[in-house]
Amino acid sequence: MAGFLEEYWPHLAFVVSIAAGLAAAIHAAATKDEVRAATGWVAVVLLSPFFGAFIYLIAGINRVRRVAVQRRRRSRNRVRGDRSHPTRPDVVAYPALVRLGDSVSPFGLQRGNRMTPLVGGDEAYPAMIEAIRQAEKSVALATYIFDHDEAGLAVAQALGEAHARGVTVKVLIDGVGSRYSSPPIAQVLARKGVGAALFMSDVIGLKLPYANLRSHRKILVVDGRVGFTGGMNIREHFLTSAMGEHTARDTHFRVEGPIVEQLMAVFAEDWAFTTNEILLGARWYPHHDALPDGVPARAVPSGPDTALAATHAMLMGAMSVARERIRVATPYFLPDQQLVAAFGIAARRGVAVDIVIPEANNLRLVDYAMTAQLDQVLRHGCRVWRAAGPFDHSKLFSVDGVWSCVGSSNLDPRSLRLNFELDVEVHDPGLASWIDRRIGERIAAAKPETLATLAARPRWQRLRNRFVWLASPYL
Repeated sequence: MAGFLEEYWPHLAFVVSIAAGLAAAIHAAATKDEVRAATGWVAVVLLSPFFGAFIYLIAGINRVRRVAVQRRRRSRNRVRGDRSHPTRPDVVAYPALVRLGDSVSPFGLQRGNRMTPLVGGDEAYPAMIEAIRQAEKSVALATYIFDHDEAGLAVAQALGEAHARGVTVKVLIDGVGSRYSSPPIAQVLARKGVGAALFMSDVIGLKLPYANLRSHRKILVVDGRVGFTGGMNIREHFLTSAMGEHTARDTHFRVEGPIVEQLMAVFAEDWAFTTNEILLGARWYPHHDALPDGVPARAVPSGPDTALAATHAMLMGAMSVARERIRVATPYFLPDQQLVAAFGIAARRGVAVDIVIPEANNLRLVDYAMTAQLDQVLRHGCRVWRAAGPFDHSKLFSVDGVWSCVGSSNLDPRSLRLNFELDVEVHDPGLASWIDRRIGERIAAAKPETLATLAARPRWQRLRNRFVWLASPYL
């Protein structure tokens, strides 16, 4: 046998590579929804069968087949939001968006919620820590990045204290995001006895096909009654005490009301998928009364599974009904052609479309790719603004001062197709007006990006940007 392998291994390697390439090409052709993606992957794997198939295995298979968690979805069906507080479509400004949300989100639009904006780590972290310190029964925390630094250690300390006084604490950190600092904060949590797990952590073993998929969700639920969500990771980059004048900006939200149960349901499914532990009962899902001064809202989870493109669909729908203005703030603006078309059509209908991106981005390659694509929205009448000052990580979207979408999703392919994200749809003029004012303040101190400013860049920069843009789906 050894002699046979020694003599014929080149032939065997050739046969295996051809078989792997054909299998990958067939899979791409059969499962990809976009013809350009299917064509591109088929070309890659056929031109380089072995290595192409390997790359496709890592980066090309984007849908998570949650076979093991399907039976656990039935347990979540019992806690898909408090159905006793539904919002009728006829009491909001855009009933069509209520119906659209019903079709793309597992949750109903619930009345009686309170959304309190928290600007930056100086507001968000103390509020989160105070809520954890007041916990009596349970704490559920999910985040993409949980750094071992000033901010992370403060949150870890509060979690450890909660565990010590008998509170059940569950912490879920993305497997990629957990590696942003060293030593990992999970070690600190383990020493404090806090139950922590890593989402999609095994990128070398059985989960290799999902190495490019990440949980970008930010969820904190305390006693099932108060929640926090938005765009903020747990790291000292957002603390003035640590970064001074270089403090990064972001926006988070403290939430109360029936929607907290929806946040908890999303956490519980991710926790079950990662640990096989099902979280049920009053400890996690107490009864919620609609707050008398609350507003209609719902959670919109999205990800490369059954919730693929849910947020994408909500944004497309929101732009289609906009009448006066659309305001967007995002750190990473790499919309696909459908979103580009939606922005352009809205602008050509006479809607004022303002898109605010950072002047100084924390990811240089992403900024190159963004710049290469800006002409696609500018030529149709959208306005793009480069906000001065420290990097702003906020993800804010408002329509006509009455509807808004906030959460963890960026306007890029990674967030809208690869990552597991969580956003919140809010039908409230108060919150939408707050977002409009916040974006307006950034516009007032921003520089306009125009077709002329793009063309004025050196030719080598424009060429560099276009080549980087080719890799934008995986930046």
